[in-house]
Amino acid sequence: MTDLPDPDRPPEIPPEAIAAANALLASGRLHRYAEQGGTGGPVSELEREFARLLGCRYAVAVNSCGAALFLALKAAGVRPGDPVLMNAFTLGPVPGALDHIGARPVLVEITEDLTIDMADLRIKAQASGARVLMLSHMRGHLCNLPALATLCAALGLTLIEDCAHTLGASWDGQQAGTFGQAGCFSFQSGKHVNTGEGGMLVTDDADIAAQAILHSGSYMLHGQNGTVPAPEVMARWQPRCGNYSMRMSALVAALALPQLALLPARVADWNASHDRIAARLGAAAGFALPHRPRAEAYAQSSLQFRLPGFASAQMQAFCVAARAGGIWVKWFGTDQPEGYSSNPAHWHGAEASDVPRACEIQATLCDIRLPLGLSEPQCDAIADLLIATASTITEDRHAKA
Repeated sequence: MTDLPDPDRPPEIPPEAIAAANALLASGRLHRYAEQGGTGGPVSELEREFARLLGCRYAVAVNSCGAALFLALKAAGVRPGDPVLMNAFTLGPVPGALDHIGARPVLVEITEDLTIDMADLRIKAQASGARVLMLSHMRGHLCNLPALATLCAALGLTLIEDCAHTLGASWDGQQAGTFGQAGCFSFQSGKHVNTGEGGMLVTDDADIAAQAILHSGSYMLHGQNGTVPAPEVMARWQPRCGNYSMRMSALVAALALPQLALLPARVADWNASHDRIAARLGAAAGFALPHRPRAEAYAQSSLQFRLPGFASAQMQAFCVAARAGGIWVKWFGTDQPEGYSSNPAHWHGAEASDVPRACEIQATLCDIRLPLGLSEPQCDAIADLLIATASTITEDRHAKA
């Protein structure tokens, strides 16, 4: 039996990142600004490098992707009570950002490919009067982003992209996070850049960038940020933006910087594992996997599949058996939120009854994390164990019928 990997193994912190963090600790200069003058240190350098990576004018480093989502909503003019559209397949920090700002979530259906249903988006946008779409590229799945951007423009919607799972992904050559007014990224330990926690907001809009910089906690030292709008733009917004203390720490930036160069190799590694396991599952009876369009260049650090013939009890039994075999399967159809997984019925202020199709899809939807460095035999062992577990549950169901 091939040994299975630790499913919670995060991307390694490279030695140069550890050395940079130790140098910061030795200096004692851990704050991101210096009142008597300075360059902004690793946080500013990370902003410049991240903006260059995404091809954006501005990048604002903050303490989490959730903070970036909140700041993007705030800068987009969302106020308490405003309706905000969001696809119904995501995780708690996305509806949490809406709750943080006091907005009302308007859930939009998803397709069997786990992307937003654009026909339902049109209906919900017109019925709700919402002017903002918070689009989550949940678990790395991209919709047809040019088509979505065109639809948003026609409907008068401001598009904000939650890219927590899509750093390094693109559609037809254009990076995810650059199709809307702002893109928001995560550096949490399970993501493509591992700093424990951290986030980034990117935009080409000077007014959005100015608000995000000021709200994140730049004091009057925003000239030390890595990418800063013109002084007149900053001066216009400075009296109107409160300090929310959301800026990234210097230690987080020091850990992140050396990992940007590792992204292409990490994405290639993850995708190779994903594609091998997905091919094996896709050929097995009872498994349904999302279709990946040719224009989508994904960065798939996890794998999703459905077991459409399973009832709730069978789904629960499948997860228990797979975990006992060494594969930590997450299920999106649980009655109560579990770990990092949740569904529309769990989110404060959301109406799950508005998205019956999304709830039906998630009722049999599972995923697994893909640690870096999986060997081909390990990938095959993972797929074979999942297939065997599903087969056993199916046979038990038929025997009891």
